Amino acid sequence: MQSFDSDIKMTVITYILCILYLFSLPLLVMLAAKKWPIIEKISPMVILYIIGLIVGNVGIVGELAKNICKNVSNVTVLLSIPLMLLSCDFRKWSAKTALKAFLVGLFSILAVTIGGFFIFHSQALSAGIGHEDFARISAAMTGIYTGGIPNFAPVAKAVQLPDHLFLLVSGYDLVVTSLYLLFIVFFGKRIIRLLFSKKVSENNPTDNAYEEPSPTPENKPFVKRLLIRALGIGIAVIIVAISYLLSLVIPLENNTAVIIILITTLSLALSFWEPAHKLEHTFDSGLYFVYVFCLAVATMVNVHDLEFSKYLFILFYIAFAVFGSLLLQLLFAKLFKIDGDLTLAASISLINSPPFVPMVAAILKNKSVILPGIAIGLLGYAVGNYLGIGIFMLLAALG
Repeated sequence: MQSFDSDIKMTVITYILCILYLFSLPLLVMLAAKKWPIIEKISPMVILYIIGLIVGNVGIVGELAKNICKNVSNVTVLLSIPLMLLSCDFRKWSAKTALKAFLVGLFSILAVTIGGFFIFHSQALSAGIGHEDFARISAAMTGIYTGGIPNFAPVAKAVQLPDHLFLLVSGYDLVVTSLYLLFIVFFGKRIIRLLFSKKVSENNPTDNAYEEPSPTPENKPFVKRLLIRALGIGIAVIIVAISYLLSLVIPLENNTAVIIILITTLSLALSFWEPAHKLEHTFDSGLYFVYVFCLAVATMVNVHDLEFSKYLFILFYIAFAVFGSLLLQLLFAKLFKIDGDLTLAASISLINSPPFVPMVAAILKNKSVILPGIAIGLLGYAVGNYLGIGIFMLLAALG
C-alpha cells in the first residue's frame, strides 16, 4: 500500500515538473528576449530546441515524461493554429500561388524518391532486400512525404510492406525528420532570406499578404492585456473543442486531418469577423504555444533511442529524399518565382505534416504562410495514398 502511494506521489510530481518545465521556460525565454535583443537575434525557438535536446538526452526523461510531452505538443500545436490565423488578412492570399507551391513540392518529392530507388537499388539487393520489397519501401516513403505519417500505415498495408521493413523505415524516418526539423529551425530563415528577396511588389497582391506582424502597443494595464490574451486563448480552445467533437461524427480514418481541416476552416471564417480579427495579442499567444510545442518535441528526441545500425542505406535513402526534395523545391521556386517563405512552409507541411507549419511561420515571422502551408499539407493527405500505391506499381513493374 505504501509502495502504491509512493508511485502516485511520483506520478503527480512528474506531471507538475513537466508542466512547469514546458509552460514556464518558453515564457521566460520570451520575456528575456524583450530585455536582451541578442536572444531574439539567435531566436527563442533555437534556444528552446537546444535546451530540449539537452534535457532529453541526459537520462532524466522517463516514459511518463515523454507521454506528457507528446500530449502537450499535440494540444499546443492545435491551439497555435487558430491563434495565429485569427489576425491574418486572407483577402490578400492567392490560392493559385499555393497550388503552384504544392505541385512543385509534389514533383520534387516524387523525383527524388524515384531517383533514390535507382541509386540505392544495388545496395538493397546486396542486403537481401528484393526488388519488389524495395519498391514497397519507396511506396511507403512516397506516402509519408506527400501525405504525412497518417498515410504511412495505410500505404504500407496496401503494398504489403513486411513488418521488419516497416519498423526500419519508421525508425529511420524519425531520425531523418528530426534532423530535418533541426535544420529548418537553425538555418531555414537564413537560407530563405539569402535566396529570396522580401521586397513587396505593388502589382502582386500575394506578396502583400506576406508581412511580419506589427507590434501591439503595450500602454494598456497589465490585467487588461492578460484578459485580452485569455479571451484569445479561450476562443482558440472553443474552436479546437468544436473541431474535435465534429471530427467524431465524420466517418473518416484520418482523424488528425479532419481536425486540422475543421480548425483551419473555423479559424479562417472567424478571421473575417472584424472583432475577432482585431483582437490583440493573438499572434503572440500563438507564438508562445509554438515555443511550448518546440520544447516538448525537442525533449522527446532521445538519440539513445534512435540506434539503427542495420540497413544504413535505407537511412541514406530517406535522407536523400527529404533533403533532396527541399533542394529541388528551392530551385523550382526560384525558377517559377514562388515565394520563398511559402516554399519552406510547403516543404515542412509535406515532410513533417501540417501541424508544423505554425512553427515555420514563427521562424520566418510570417503568419501569412500558415493557411496556404496547411492547405498544401492537407492536399498531400488527400493524394498520398494514391501516389504511394501508384509508385509501387510503377517501380515493381520495372523489375
